[in-house]
Amino acid sequence: MANEKPKVANEISEGTGQFDARFVLWRRFCDENNIAVETLPSDLTGESKDCWEKLKNEQLHKPAESDE
Repeated sequence: MANEKPKVANEISEGTGQFDARFVLWRRFCDENNIAVETLPSDLTGESKDCWEKLKNEQLHKPAESDE
């Protein structure tokens, strides 16, 4: 039993910031691609992994605004 992972609450706190958007995006991606939502992004392989990375980069990584 020493190898058991500690349980993590399945909730989003107000302090998670951008992770809220990532959580919603992940759930949508899983639904659209018939992937169990319990799957971790790091468990994806092949085309599924490529699609997730592309979607994540397009939706979550907005370019920083210039101060100039």
